[in-house]
Amino acid sequence: MINPSTIEEIKNRIDIVEVVEDFVSLKRSGSSYKALSPFANEKTPSFYVVPSKGIFKDFSSGKGGDAITFVMEVDGLSYIEALRYLAGKYGIEVKEEEQSDEAMEAQNKRESLFIVLNYANEYFQEVLHHSEEGKSIGLSYFKERGFTDETIKKFELGYTKEIWDGLLNEATQKGYNKDLLSEAGLIIDKDGKTYDRFRSRVMFPIHNVSGKTIAFGGRKLSSTDKSAKYINSPETELYFKSKVLYGMYQSKNAVRKEDNCYLVEGYTDVISMHQAGIENVVASSGTALTEDQVKLIRRYSENVTVIFDGDQAGIKASMRGIDLLLEGDLNVKAVALPDGADPDSYAKELGAAGFREYVTEEAQDIIRFKTQVLLDETGNDPVKKAGVIKDIVSSITKINDPVKRTVYIKECSDLLGIAESVLIGEQNKILIQNRKNQRKEDFSEPPVEMPPFPMGQEELVDNLDIGRIIELQERESIRVLVNNRNRFLNSTVNKHLQEYYYDELEYDFQGIKFVNPIYQEIFEVVQKNKNYESLDTDFLLENVSEKARNVIIDLSTDRYELSDNWQGKYNIQIPTELQDLHLKDVCYTNILRWKFRLVQKMILDVLKELKKDEKSSNINEDAMNEIMDLKQIEVDIANRLGNVITR
Repeated sequence: MINPSTIEEIKNRIDIVEVVEDFVSLKRSGSSYKALSPFANEKTPSFYVVPSKGIFKDFSSGKGGDAITFVMEVDGLSYIEALRYLAGKYGIEVKEEEQSDEAMEAQNKRESLFIVLNYANEYFQEVLHHSEEGKSIGLSYFKERGFTDETIKKFELGYTKEIWDGLLNEATQKGYNKDLLSEAGLIIDKDGKTYDRFRSRVMFPIHNVSGKTIAFGGRKLSSTDKSAKYINSPETELYFKSKVLYGMYQSKNAVRKEDNCYLVEGYTDVISMHQAGIENVVASSGTALTEDQVKLIRRYSENVTVIFDGDQAGIKASMRGIDLLLEGDLNVKAVALPDGADPDSYAKELGAAGFREYVTEEAQDIIRFKTQVLLDETGNDPVKKAGVIKDIVSSITKINDPVKRTVYIKECSDLLGIAESVLIGEQNKILIQNRKNQRKEDFSEPPVEMPPFPMGQEELVDNLDIGRIIELQERESIRVLVNNRNRFLNSTVNKHLQEYYYDELEYDFQGIKFVNPIYQEIFEVVQKNKNYESLDTDFLLENVSEKARNVIIDLSTDRYELSDNWQGKYNIQIPTELQDLHLKDVCYTNILRWKFRLVQKMILDVLKELKKDEKSSNINEDAMNEIMDLKQIEVDIANRLGNVITR
């Protein structure tokens, strides 16, 4: 267990913008930052980071929290794993406290898997550098590929011996559980025998975006070995191959800096390009590109350059993933290397500057590239050419921007020698069919039951829906309180804002509580802290329930900000809550409106009771008097608000 003092140091040191930028490309928006959501596929940014409050909010998925929560959500880590990651990022020594046997036994399974995979990674590196077999076979292979010691260390390359139980024996001797080794995909249990999954292979560890080992790829070196050239770890609780791109951990900062991601096929392509000084490169590892991998690229850049080996058959086969890149709203270019070349060999041949120059000069827009590649195969066959036209137009329809589609249609009309009207007609047929298919999918799914707005409270007053109106007013009151909790109200009030709230509520309604229990919880936590100056966002988030924490984050994040042009360009003064006088007015009117709605609800409740007694001959004078008193309070509050009440 991590020592509380270490946790406190981590929280004090972390900068949420720095942390989030390791995973997402942020753009400044007023006093906040925004980006495309790393949790959902969207076209308009709805992910916000508020550095002044140390929080993020993703409006598309509803996720929100502090820097620790973000790392947990984006990389699927536990709380302890996220703390360790952040401690490593900021160079903080992690001090541990002794755990009981029960706590050790209850240790998170995911963390145990990370630990055993990290051990395997260290074991493979140890074998590569310090065993005779590793040095003579594995290290020699890497040196023949031209990899330097620095590169080998950077990518944590390793080797596994030509024996059946090398890792198994070493790991079990050090106390690692066989079941855990199996769940991590490192050993195989078959026909009553247990043995290593990887044998006599050079090893390529696969990392998640925060740098933890989650899987391995192994390449065979023996010509007599009849097994597959490459074998990979099976999918586990940590590793889903459709969500991982090889090299993203080592490349993400360069991808963001260059605002472009080179996409290649294999491990060695990535490694060689890094060694040549081209670091904004990732690999699909020989598998078909997936939607999740496209989203991962888009976290760091909206520009992709696909680098194809100089092999026509391979280029055509790799074209299948292009449409996914277009559907993901990425700007896609492509470049084919000379015949017989691959990024690994060609990067070494040309060096960084030469390779960059070649890619820059030869890269073409993906639609033009695909058109030329497919046309080369048609010859004079009109049937094949018609198929190519349909294929190209189908790709164009994957692009969401209608302006881009129009430009591509015109360009393809010139390349294919086909009238624009014909291509537009084919495009419209595909788009209409896609919409029909989408409608069928929408109708085939059961309707989603929407939760009541805003907080999911089930029992609301029917009459005039006054319960909902009260809850909305409560929400606004809590928003003002949460965002201005330690402000001091001058000008006749002379109180801290939270004191003012408490006194106003107690004055007219002693013991009254918020209708929504979550708002009441937040209000109580604010009131308990009498050290008003120290009442910050961290204190609130640490002392409320998870539901209340989500509400605080939601209320603390402004999706929109006033443009500076109102004052700077047009000289129009817009009052804001940053101004003390306006804040006092906002607090005063919010509390009055809330009281006003509470009184209306009380009147409705009494009227309901009277309605139940309609059949009785006795007049409930107490109830009538109560209504009259409440009506007078309603009128008094309305006058203070400037409302007109009709009787």
